Amino acid sequence: MSVSLDFENDLWAMADKLRGNIQPSEYKDVILGLIFLKYISDSFEEKYNELVEEGDGFEEDIDAYTEDNVFFVPQSARWSYIKENAKQSTIGQIIDDAMIAIERENKSLKGVLSKNYARPELDKTKLGELIDLFSFNLGSKEAKAKDILGRVYEYFLGKFGSSEGEFYTPPSIVKMLVSMIEPFKGRVYDPCCGSGGMFVQSGKFVEEHKGRKDDIHIYGQEFTATTWRLCKMNLAIRGLDGDLGERDADTFGNDLHKNLRADYILANPPFNISDYSLIQDDARWKYGIPPQNNANYAWIQHIISKLSPKGTAGFVLANGSMSTSTKQEAEIRKNIIEAGLVDCIVTMPTNLFYNVTIPVCLWFISKKRETRKDKILFIDARKMGTMVTRKHRELSDEEIKQVCDTYHNWRDGKDYEDVQGFCKSTDLEEVRGHEYILTPGRYVGIEEVEDDDEPFDDKMTRLTGDLAEMFAKSHELEDEIKKRLGRIGYKF
Repeated sequence: MSVSLDFENDLWAMADKLRGNIQPSEYKDVILGLIFLKYISDSFEEKYNELVEEGDGFEEDIDAYTEDNVFFVPQSARWSYIKENAKQSTIGQIIDDAMIAIERENKSLKGVLSKNYARPELDKTKLGELIDLFSFNLGSKEAKAKDILGRVYEYFLGKFGSSEGEFYTPPSIVKMLVSMIEPFKGRVYDPCCGSGGMFVQSGKFVEEHKGRKDDIHIYGQEFTATTWRLCKMNLAIRGLDGDLGERDADTFGNDLHKNLRADYILANPPFNISDYSLIQDDARWKYGIPPQNNANYAWIQHIISKLSPKGTAGFVLANGSMSTSTKQEAEIRKNIIEAGLVDCIVTMPTNLFYNVTIPVCLWFISKKRETRKDKILFIDARKMGTMVTRKHRELSDEEIKQVCDTYHNWRDGKDYEDVQGFCKSTDLEEVRGHEYILTPGRYVGIEEVEDDDEPFDDKMTRLTGDLAEMFAKSHELEDEIKKRLGRIGYKF
């Protein structure tokens, strides 16, 4: 992770000890629930102290908090009370009661908070030790300015992502999607919003460009109940207001935002899912009925159906979506391209996700392409990124900026040039010639390699000499292995 906090490793080590025999899908709710409880309690305490100093007697008045966008925390749910009772054997029930009390006083949190700390399999001694470790302030104005809570939250999501990547989109991908489509103002929608990373990054983007977070209106939907609650908490701690529907629901079978037309859509749909609610005569299948055994093109068409007349979408799909030749998908892809909707395709490097190595691509769909309806920009970013662990790669801010600047220059008609092996603005006629396959490698060509001026004969002599040396070393190693095997009774 790009985040680095002095206490993060100690906090994770203690949290990891707490896990015991709890499944990761439940374990994340325990930790993130405590982080959320600490945050809203700290925010409340600071506001409470301000009201006490003012001396008007409003410190227990709920309205005094809600008008300042602070959650009201009842006495029995305040962190000071939780910490006083951390060593009690009933600490699990005390936390559950605290969560219930907070939901009762704050209607927007109804049904959101985790309330299963009293269960027998959760070690109460370790739970108390974890509570003691939460000594840092998450909700003060100073902490909010530094986004300490957001950084802790993001750190933990990243750590959980290493075992549960299905609800966590890598930050570098989220940042690239948001930076590409630039959601300054309007309605932002994610039909499979997971933990809300797209929304959080959109809020950050607006703030970084001197805008206001309330300039964007958030709409989302999530299929899994625990992840839906996680998203609600993630938005709450960032001060973002969003409509995620009354509860979790299947986007295909129960669209919670039927009349929504979004200005920006950001999404990381589940890859290649084969079991989904396909309604044959659905109005969303304008470009063709998607196959039952793969939902990729159902997601694409759902996203298109949700765009406003000038809307833009950026989303992640498996690489197969660019070139699948099954009859239904190929026909849909052809119809979408001919409708002038595909703006840009970016192929990404492998190992960006925590739990899968499957290569992915980014699709950018736009309905405001009047000046470039007969063009598609292809970008090949497969060589970007650095392996930060043996299994995980991250993109640098400079690499993200390079891709985004290339797209924006092309989109805005300024200072754009094709770069062999990296990007190409391609006529629709050429795409037709490739049977509507959208793989950037077909169009951008092979990267030019600078000539090192070494004569061919000299180079071949040097390379064959290096190869001969390697062969000799391999024979020596082979002999040594045979000797060692022979010593323990295994001879060739």
